[in-house]
Amino acid sequence: MNNTLILLAACFLLLPSHSLAQRFTTSPAIERKIDSLLALMTPEEKAGQLNQYSGDFATGPGGNFLRSDHADMARSEKVGSFLNVLGSDVVRRIQHIAVEETRLHIPLIFGYDVIHGYRTTFPIPLAEASSWDPRAVELSARVEAREASASGVQWTFSPMVDIARDPRWGRIAEGSGEDPVLGSAMAAARVRGYQGTSLSDPTTVVACVKHFAAYGAGEGGRDYNTVDMSERTLREVYLPPYKAAVDAGAGTVMCSFNEIAGVPSSVNRWLLTDVLKKEWSFEGFVVSDWGSIRECINHRIAPTSDGVGRAAMHAGLDMDMESNAYLGLPRLIASGTVPLSEVDESVRRVLRVKYALGLFDDPYRGCSAEREKKEILSAENRAAARDVARKSMVLLKNDNAVLPLDAAKAASIAVIGPFGNDKENMLGTWSSLGAGSTVVSIMEGLKTAASPKSRITYVKGCDIEGTTTDGFAGAIVAAQNADVVILVVGESRGMTGEASSRSQLDLPGVQAELVRAVAAAGKPTVVVLVGGRPLVIGGILHQATAVIEAWHLGVEAGNAIADVLFGTYNPGGKLPVTFPRSVGQVPIYYNYKSTGRPFNDSVHYTSRYFDLPSTPQLPFGFGLSYTTFSYGTPRLSVQKITANENVVVSVDVENTGTRKGEEVVQLYLRDDFATVTRPVKELKAFAKLEFMPKEKKTAEFTITPEMMSMYDLSMKKVIEPGTFTVYVGTNSVDCREAAFEVVQ
Repeated sequence: MNNTLILLAACFLLLPSHSLAQRFTTSPAIERKIDSLLALMTPEEKAGQLNQYSGDFATGPGGNFLRSDHADMARSEKVGSFLNVLGSDVVRRIQHIAVEETRLHIPLIFGYDVIHGYRTTFPIPLAEASSWDPRAVELSARVEAREASASGVQWTFSPMVDIARDPRWGRIAEGSGEDPVLGSAMAAARVRGYQGTSLSDPTTVVACVKHFAAYGAGEGGRDYNTVDMSERTLREVYLPPYKAAVDAGAGTVMCSFNEIAGVPSSVNRWLLTDVLKKEWSFEGFVVSDWGSIRECINHRIAPTSDGVGRAAMHAGLDMDMESNAYLGLPRLIASGTVPLSEVDESVRRVLRVKYALGLFDDPYRGCSAEREKKEILSAENRAAARDVARKSMVLLKNDNAVLPLDAAKAASIAVIGPFGNDKENMLGTWSSLGAGSTVVSIMEGLKTAASPKSRITYVKGCDIEGTTTDGFAGAIVAAQNADVVILVVGESRGMTGEASSRSQLDLPGVQAELVRAVAAAGKPTVVVLVGGRPLVIGGILHQATAVIEAWHLGVEAGNAIADVLFGTYNPGGKLPVTFPRSVGQVPIYYNYKSTGRPFNDSVHYTSRYFDLPSTPQLPFGFGLSYTTFSYGTPRLSVQKITANENVVVSVDVENTGTRKGEEVVQLYLRDDFATVTRPVKELKAFAKLEFMPKEKKTAEFTITPEMMSMYDLSMKKVIEPGTFTVYVGTNSVDCREAAFEVVQ
């Protein structure tokens, strides 16, 4: 038996990575160049740098994305950036106008929503967060940057780092779940992957952390909705991933649609200037979300475009995306309504990012048809997508060790369900230029992986959202005639993402009835769930023999799922978000407050549902493996410390099974008593470790003063004397405990 000591960093953000985080900073030389350029610019030219306009979706791909007025915009210097204008030929054509046919030769910056793939589509971000593997997420972003930059994209509107505690919200699919520590790790990894070690490298793109701030906390789980919360909750739960992305080097930030405590983010000076630019020392620029400045008229901040434009400029919003609200800036400067100094500061920040990208030296950043052909959908990129997809799946149930299947012995497999032979929906939301024709379906993956002697049949059974059960009879017959059933159900790609909030979390259509009918056939039934959010799956967990949460996995979905089903890869993913028993439980999350009357099954007058357990269906951090792990009791280096000292936590973890596997060791902490109420526990660190059969390792974490700190009654970060409970385990519920005390 091998007993290996694993030394882990004091904080998850310091885990080794493929590239070192480079905080976005300027230099005296660049600032001098910007000073010289600003001195030459007219108010009209300055305003032009702060406007961003979109390409025409109707013309691409296959067209050129350019509107008829784009060339004139660039020639008259009325635009500083385009989004949705891409392709090396198109970018070079319009960039040539900007740098060769204008007075000041200032290059444009081209942005695009490269969220989880450009052409090689990776798993949706929520799925990638299920890997609990920052290195895998960084690899995904690196591939995306190489492909996008080859086509002239220099700027991605990613990562989305919004904490989401309500799975009704469609855009939960784009983020990393409910926890600020896990979310911060994934945010930093994506920034490193996009930006590499230097933004001047033409294979990189500048990241844009969004949506600043707290967009995922909209009332009712509805998109674009109001957010109202305390500053304490904002700082402790929602802001940390944005801060982690900025610290990792993100060059730009996108504000959110929502208001916070009565102030829309687009005009929130406290948020954009006081916190982001001053407190966090952010030197890049802030861009609005699509039309969000103009939408402040609907928020009733001001009745006119000039009015909301003036408010946004004063707040520190540097670039306007598709609102036309900054077109009036020269007029407002002339009237003294908007100080020239505010406009100059925003222009400075935009130029700063353009200089960092090397656009003044190479406006085209090496994009070319040759690079596109080499980079896009390469075998190497598809292999990376397959590997990340395998890491992103979570095994939720595996009765009687039905999985993994024996490819040589599975003589007859029935694949049933509306997604069993689907390609397009595997791409998920915000799939950029991903195409269904490039996707490996589950049927294709299984046929490739199974023995040539295996008989694999497919029966759809029902539509995704339809109400007819006419296909049930054929599905039941197929199940009865098979050795094992692979039942693939879930949500379509259009049911998740922006403007796709749901009031219910059940399987759409009659899919739940299909599961019940097929499982009743009595054959081993493996349910593969696809989708972009946690669903209510209590019935599925009861009826199926095994359940895998596969999310939307991208171009290599079928191959990755086959790898897991046949055991080529042992799943090690963990849930980044809590699964509710019912939609009535949401918002639901593990790091809740206990209240004065905490839940007690045997006492009526406590915080509870009288018709439902208060516990979730599946807890945050949950995930099974084809092997098993045991945990020892955590050992602490000291029992008492002062507020400026560390505590080292060690725990023995053993693979007690017969297969190689990965385990995410999770460390949680509770401040037992404090002057302000604290969560029942909070994730503070984690590590994904690989074990051989029967291998034991000792995981070691360092609890730092920062991990023990909190915001006190006056909103100052402090560490109060008292006891702390340490939890280490396989998920947020199944943990072993230890305790220490902080003394004065």
